[in-house]
Amino acid sequence: MSTDTDPSRPETGVPLVLAQERASRISDLHYELRLRLEKDPGQPILGSSTIRFAIAETGRPIYLDFAPEIGGRGRAESWVSSLTVNGEAVEPVHESEHVELPAQALRSGTNEVVIDFVAGDTSLNRQEDFLYTLFVPDRARTAVPIFDQPDLKARYTLSLDVPAGWEAVANGAEVGRRETGERIALEFAETLPIPTYLFAFAAGKFEVAVAERAGRTLRLLHRESDAEKVARNLETVFDLHGTALEWLEDYTGIDYPFAKLDVALIPAFQYGGMEHVGSIFYRDRSLFLDDTPTQSDLLGRASLIAHEVAHMWFGNLVTMTWFDDVWLKEVMANLFAAKIVHPSFPEVDHDLRFLLAHHPRAYGVDRTAGAHPIRQELDNLAEAGSLYGAIIYQKAPIVLRQLEERLGEERFRAGLRRYLERYSYGNATWQELVAALAEGSELDLSAWSNAWVSEPGRPQVAVERSGPVATLRPNDPGGRSRSWPQSFSAATVAPSGELGALQAVEIDAESVRVDAPLSDALLPDATGLGYGDFVLDEASRAFFLEELQEVQSPLARASAWLALWDDMQEGRVAPERLLAVALRAVEEESNELLLSRILGDLRELYWRFLNREERQRLAPELERALWERVETDRRATVKSSVLRAYRDLALTDEATARLAELWRGSLAVPGVTLSPSDRTALVVALSVRAHPDAKSMLEDQLRQLENVDQRRRLEFLRGALSARAEDRTAFFANLADPAARAREPWVLEALRALHHPLRAESAIRFLPEALELLEEVQRTGDIFFPLGWLSGNLSGHSSSEAVEAIDAYVAGHPDLSPKLLGKLEQAADPVRRAAR
Repeated sequence: MSTDTDPSRPETGVPLVLAQERASRISDLHYELRLRLEKDPGQPILGSSTIRFAIAETGRPIYLDFAPEIGGRGRAESWVSSLTVNGEAVEPVHESEHVELPAQALRSGTNEVVIDFVAGDTSLNRQEDFLYTLFVPDRARTAVPIFDQPDLKARYTLSLDVPAGWEAVANGAEVGRRETGERIALEFAETLPIPTYLFAFAAGKFEVAVAERAGRTLRLLHRESDAEKVARNLETVFDLHGTALEWLEDYTGIDYPFAKLDVALIPAFQYGGMEHVGSIFYRDRSLFLDDTPTQSDLLGRASLIAHEVAHMWFGNLVTMTWFDDVWLKEVMANLFAAKIVHPSFPEVDHDLRFLLAHHPRAYGVDRTAGAHPIRQELDNLAEAGSLYGAIIYQKAPIVLRQLEERLGEERFRAGLRRYLERYSYGNATWQELVAALAEGSELDLSAWSNAWVSEPGRPQVAVERSGPVATLRPNDPGGRSRSWPQSFSAATVAPSGELGALQAVEIDAESVRVDAPLSDALLPDATGLGYGDFVLDEASRAFFLEELQEVQSPLARASAWLALWDDMQEGRVAPERLLAVALRAVEEESNELLLSRILGDLRELYWRFLNREERQRLAPELERALWERVETDRRATVKSSVLRAYRDLALTDEATARLAELWRGSLAVPGVTLSPSDRTALVVALSVRAHPDAKSMLEDQLRQLENVDQRRRLEFLRGALSARAEDRTAFFANLADPAARAREPWVLEALRALHHPLRAESAIRFLPEALELLEEVQRTGDIFFPLGWLSGNLSGHSSSEAVEAIDAYVAGHPDLSPKLLGKLEQAADPVRRAAR
């Protein structure tokens, strides 16, 4: 915890040792923040903050976090213009991303600090006519001087001075408004105690809608100019929020714990949603769906809303002490989102949905050399972005679901209620949650927690057949003799596809025997509750490869498909053989959830694991099957899902011409209305396929787009979509500037276009520079998830040359952070497997 210039000063970022020291000293924390927002993103935002807190002893300085230069668009001559501590002016010392509050100016008891500053731009996401904050996990310090750590919860009072015609939303309710000519002064109520990463506001040209749900008033801010789209979605969005609020109040026994709930829909928002206290921000396209959504779109919207509302209890009411437990809030939100959506979709098999929504993505990390535990060590909050991913969002809910099974639903619920009541408006750790859950139970959860939470990877469970008995043999693929205790159900599948009786399996390190007549196939995880690489015996594998569609249970079919997908990843099944299984599913699969999963895997299989000659040979048959399904299926949601797959997989001249006809309107699909977003996606698809009219289509599409944010997005993509290699090179070179990476979803979409498999040979030259930018991208945080940057740049590659570029980067960076190296190995894993 030192720098070269002053060993007493903290390191850059927010070191754990600094956070612990401050948490032990500071209490009763209040911020009164005043900001003047400007229309012109080039104009500085001036701010002033009054910070009040109590301390017991004064022998050491206290340091505020303030790093406005990170990812900024220029440096102010002085970010801090004045500093007053307890009424005395102090010469600001702003070094190493911290502002010193000197020991001699502090006093025992209550202290008051007044600091005037120029706000940093990085996390203010400034556009010409709106801005919004995004402070998770440590980005509040890039905008304002603050104690940026989750266990220093504070009460916030916000004042905004905004241009006339702007609306604003914040954590507290608006309690004052004064209009003076071209400006509006807004005052927001003081919040209850919240952590810095949940403090938020948005302001700009927004429309405001208001509704009553679950006994409270909800406000929604949006920028959508399509009135029909708003009308088609608005009431459902309000309904889903109301449903989630009522469900969580009933389950937890705790009324909604904050004063109000507003919603803001943000164009090109970095995530699907962010659970700011009393003011949830969403990506607008996630909630305002197009004319013909798929079932996955509808379920995804409901789950996203339930996830963010669940955070009001899990994460917001009770917050993790440090971001090594960030998974703790995410696992609860995802687990309860899966439960909350049940009543709204009674026709859906929710066990099937849970399996498909969680297991494939978690397996996609746990099979890699970059696998990591659910709970990871974190020495500095500046590295917290590398903690996120499928392990905390997808694997952790699987693990908690297993724990709920072990404890029993009512005991699990009672433990969660104890946890929420005990730590309300405070902080807690995983160990404290385990203690609350274990009260009154004889179960020893320590060994279970160590295996599932503190260790990376997954077990391999191999099926061995001998006569009418099968043995399920677990082993540790890492060769460390680890075991993963779990319960699931095996079942036989008759040649007719009928599922036999479920056989309960309790498995740890020892093998387990189950009844399995040789005439039947054996499915080791028939109900999708298990977690591992389930290696089928040869006879069962052959049956599922030939007769997957005969399996009568959709859940069992899905489990068998995931086993076959693992087989392909591990080289036990040839990619072309698995594509034949997927092709038959395109023609026959009746369950929309499973069809959607297989279509997604088909994209990866087709573009990544087949070579050019294999794709060209198989393309006509695949395109025929997809188009026939589009024409013949009676469900509009299925038509939309398969049509998107057809757009993404089109390769032949005939299919590309059909995409152009769809864009021009000379061809239509009955029951499917192409939205502006759909038409833009067609232009993107035609551009990467070098259609001769793609450039003029793009220009026409820009003229047709009425939504200004959609036009800006397509304008941004133009360079990445160009048929001219020099334009694409110039576009990629510009991404070295953090300002060019400011709209994260646009950047990631552009990277996928630049590196599309059809352009992979020409795009390989971008890889060394993209990898060299990795550490800079993490430092600036403009691409919050480093894995996103890596996956976007590696998305279309499957060649040995790409593997060589990755290996050369790793060899040349022996000091690369282990967390970043892990993310690189996760993104590189499918490239390596495909190249092999």
